[in-house]
Amino acid sequence: MTYLDRRAQLDPANAARPAAGTVLCALNEINEPGGKTFRYRSGDDVFMGLVIRFKGDVIGYVDSCPHFGWPLAYDGDHVFSRDHLLCTGHGALFRPIDGKCVAGPCVDEAMTQWPVKVVDGEVVCA
Repeated sequence: MTYLDRRAQLDPANAARPAAGTVLCALNEINEPGGKTFRYRSGDDVFMGLVIRFKGDVIGYVDSCPHFGWPLAYDGDHVFSRDHLLCTGHGALFRPIDGKCVAGPCVDEAMTQWPVKVVDGEVVCA
């Protein structure tokens, strides 16, 4: 699977997708506002996730731009441009709260949510 294989990223049967209950990080490792990216591999399968903190919410997304399938951040965990998530590939801007694209080549499309929750100060897969 390549980064551009968005369908494989979204497939619940993706062997690299971490199971519910998997601890991702401590909540205090993610700035407010800010994000942290996660990469998992199992054989040929790859899963890329993104967890953000924004206005008190903790939200997970599959780290795959709906336009071309690239991860949003190519430079570490820098995913915000002011109050929007930024895809560095083509400059698309997404609302953090629901992942909907508001500017760029995929307007009105949305990022796919990745269920996460906070348990005892840790971000875990839901």
